[in-house]
Amino acid sequence: MNTKKINIAIIGLGFGAEFIPIYQKHPNANLVAICQRNEVKLNELGDTFGIKKRYTSYDDLLLDTEIDAVHINTPIPDHGIQSIKALKAGKHVACTVPMATTVEECMEIVQLTQKKGLTYMMMETVVYAREFLYMKELYEQGQLGKIQFLKASHQQDMDGWPNYWPGLPPMHYATHCVGPVLALTKGEAEYVSCFGSGTIREELIAHYDSPFAVETTHIKFRNSDLSAQVYRSLFDVARQYRESFEVYGSKKSVEWPLIEGKPLVVHTAKRPEPEIPEEIESPDFAKLLPPEIQHFTTQGVYDSDEHQHLSFTQGAGHGGSHPHLVHEFIHALLENKSPYPNAKQSANITCVGILAHESALKGGKIIKLPEFTLS
Repeated sequence: MNTKKINIAIIGLGFGAEFIPIYQKHPNANLVAICQRNEVKLNELGDTFGIKKRYTSYDDLLLDTEIDAVHINTPIPDHGIQSIKALKAGKHVACTVPMATTVEECMEIVQLTQKKGLTYMMMETVVYAREFLYMKELYEQGQLGKIQFLKASHQQDMDGWPNYWPGLPPMHYATHCVGPVLALTKGEAEYVSCFGSGTIREELIAHYDSPFAVETTHIKFRNSDLSAQVYRSLFDVARQYRESFEVYGSKKSVEWPLIEGKPLVVHTAKRPEPEIPEEIESPDFAKLLPPEIQHFTTQGVYDSDEHQHLSFTQGAGHGGSHPHLVHEFIHALLENKSPYPNAKQSANITCVGILAHESALKGGKIIKLPEFTLS
C-alpha cells in the first residue's frame, strides 16, 4: 500500500468547507492549509477542524513550499486566474467548475500543465455522482449496448444569488450537463451549435448583454457517430432544480426522473416484445473508495442544512460525489497518472459552454472546439 501523503491547501471556504474532513481522513492526504479572505470565518473553520496554517492572501499561500497542491473553490470569475497562478507557482491544481470563463484562460492552463509537468483536474461533481457511476457501470459491462444518443440538463433558479450571477448566460456554466455526456464514453466535442430561447428581465440582460432564458446546445462528438443535446436555464423559468443525464443505448436506456428524488427509469429492449421500463434506485459506489472516506458518499460535512453551502443542498448532496473527486485527484498525484477530467478534457468540457453561448448569439452558427482541447 502506498503510504505517501500529498500536502493539500483548500482555497475558498464556502462550498470548499465541504471537502475539509474528506482530505483530513483520506489516507494519502495532508490538509496543511486553508485560505479565505474573511479572517473571522477562516479562524472559525481553522479552529473547528484543527488546521494551523491559515491564509487570507492567496498569493502568500502560493509561496508556501510545504504545499504540493491547491483545491480551488472560489467564485467562478476567479477560477481561471487562480489556477494559472498556482500552476506558475509549481502547484498541482484541483478546481471546482467551470475551469475558467474564457477560451484564452483555458488554453493557458493546458499549456502550463504541459510546460511544467503538473496535474490539473476540474472537480465536476456530476461525473462522480452515484447516478452517473451507475450508468457508467452499465456501459462498461456492455449492458447498454451501442450508445446512440446522450442528453443532459441543468436548470436552477439563481435569483437572489450574489455578485456575478444575475443575468449570467446559461451556457457559461454548463459543465454539469456537458460533463456527463462527454464523460460516459470519454468522448470529445468537435463542434457545437446552440439556440437561445425566451427572454429574461431587462435588468438581468444588462449585466452580460445576454437575453436568453434557455440555451439548448447540440454537441457533435469527434471521431464518432454520436451527438448529444444539453440545455440550461438560470432565470425566469419555472422549474425545480434539476441536474439530469440520460443515455440511450441499443440494449438499455436510462432516463432521469422528472421530479427530484424519484428513481431512474431503465428501458430494456426485449425483442420481439416492447421495451420494458423499470424504476431503479441508483446504488451507492462507496466501495470504490478507501474505507476512511466511504461514509462521505451518504453524508455531508455538516449535520444540518444550516451550515451547508446552498449549491450542496440544492443539488441533493451532489450524488455523493465529493469523496470520489478527492480520491481521483489524490490517486492521480500518487500514481503520476492523468485524472478525469484532466486539463485538456476540462478545457473541452468548459469551452463547449463558452462557445455554445457565442453560437446562440450568432443564431446557432456551428463553432468548432479549439485544437488545444483535443487529444
